[in-house]
Amino acid sequence: MSAAVAPAPPPLTPPPPTVSKLSPRPRPIVPLGNENQNPADVSFVELLREDLRTHDNRLAAPGFWALAIHRFGNWRMGVKSKWLRPPLSALYRAAYHGTIAMWGIDLPYNCRLGRRIRFEHHGCIFIGVWSIGDDVTFRHSATVGLLNRDARQAPTIGSRVEIGPGACVVGGIRVGDDTFIGANTVLANDLPDGRAVLGNPARPINPGELTPTES
Repeated sequence: MSAAVAPAPPPLTPPPPTVSKLSPRPRPIVPLGNENQNPADVSFVELLREDLRTHDNRLAAPGFWALAIHRFGNWRMGVKSKWLRPPLSALYRAAYHGTIAMWGIDLPYNCRLGRRIRFEHHGCIFIGVWSIGDDVTFRHSATVGLLNRDARQAPTIGSRVEIGPGACVVGGIRVGDDTFIGANTVLANDLPDGRAVLGNPARPINPGELTPTES
C-alpha cells in the first residue's frame, strides 16, 4: 500500500502593495538656492553688463551692486569644486551683509530674478519672493515677502511690474505682468495682468489718475 502524498502548498503570492499615507512634501517658501538660478539665456558677465546698463551705467548705483552680489551668489552655486566653493560662499555672505548694512537692500540669492531688474532708490528694501520676471522696478522702502511668521508661501512677481515707494506685497500671491503698485500700497491678493492699485487696502485705479493734469 503506497503512502499518501501530501498536497503541494499553495504558491506564495506577494503581499499587496502598500500605499504611503505620507502627504506630499510642500513647496518651500522660496527656492532652496541649491543651484544657479541666474537666467540661463545669458552668461554671467553679460548679465552683469546688462544690469549696469539698466542702472544707466552708473557704477556707483547701490541697486546695481545689490544685483551683482545676487548674481554672484547664484553663479557660485554652479562651481562644483569642493575647494573653490567655500571661499566663494564666504565672499558672497560678506558682500550680502555689507549690502544690507551700507544701502539697506536685502536681496537673498535664493530669490529667483529675471533680467533688467532696477532699483530706482535704495534703503529699507526687502525682497523675499519665489520669483520675479523681467523689467521690474523697485523704489525705496518696498517690502515683498511673507504675510506673517507662520506663512508658507512667498509672492510671485510677473514681468514689467513697478512697485512704488513704501509698497508692501505679502503672501503667496501672484502679481501679474504689466502691473503697477502705487506708493504705500498694501497688496495681499492676486493682481491680474495689466492692473494698477493704490492704497491700504489696495484698490484698483486707472493709471491716468496718477498723471498730473494742467489747470
